[in-house]
Amino acid sequence: MYILKSKYEVSDFVSMFRSNSKTIGFVPTMGALHKGHIALIYKSLEECDICIASIFVNPTQFNNPDDLEKYPRTEAADFAMLEQAGCHAVFFPSVLEMYPEPDTRVFEFDGLDAVMEGAFRPGHFNGVAQVVSKLFDAVRPNKAFFGQKDFQQLAVIRFITKKYLAELNIEIVACETVRESDGLAMSSRNVRLTPECRHAAADISRILVWVKSHFTSKSVEEIHKFVQTEFAKQPLLHLEYFEIADNDTLTSITEGKILTGRFTACIAAYAGDVRLIDNMPL
Repeated sequence: MYILKSKYEVSDFVSMFRSNSKTIGFVPTMGALHKGHIALIYKSLEECDICIASIFVNPTQFNNPDDLEKYPRTEAADFAMLEQAGCHAVFFPSVLEMYPEPDTRVFEFDGLDAVMEGAFRPGHFNGVAQVVSKLFDAVRPNKAFFGQKDFQQLAVIRFITKKYLAELNIEIVACETVRESDGLAMSSRNVRLTPECRHAAADISRILVWVKSHFTSKSVEEIHKFVQTEFAKQPLLHLEYFEIADNDTLTSITEGKILTGRFTACIAAYAGDVRLIDNMPL
């Protein structure tokens, strides 16, 4: 597996295969890899000839400096996992390589950034758009693979790819969330959970499974009440938001009954001091 540290190295690597009509799959990550990331690698290898991953902890998408500082960094283990999975190359740039000068671009998201994560993490999705556009421009893949755990991010990336990066002709492939045996969505942040908080965090997926099982028989108001009651029972968890969002617009459904499956239940919560997100398609 090749470790590429500059955009020029990436361009040369990709050109070598594209000249032979090979398709390029791309898996952007921030490292601290787990089985969920490796599932994306396998999907890329299944659908494309060449798989490139990236590892870059992007500073512009963190609105909390403490969160950026505490984000786990395990590059040696990450490289080993990627190589074992069959990944052909990893783009591992420095901050200076990605941001030789401040990125002042401001993206417009047609309201997709105004709710849920965007409301609680102002500027987050503009930072995501900045780094994804840079990565896409460097790699220029045929397909890029993202996990559905980051439901809102996936919607934002699809939007900017269509609006701002259409000339690159990149297909965005969504991959199912990979979960632990007790249902907890795999996340790089999980390693920061204490044993007690790790046990409590499994309630997040349990609550989402209940919502999926009852959304056609319960009103939205009843569902919200259930979620709030369940979180109140668990002192180690703090609910930041629960929303039932339209899959296309991310508009929140606040009343009545849900009659179709065009929605996703989304949760952000703290387990101790670790912020976790999860969702469940309805």
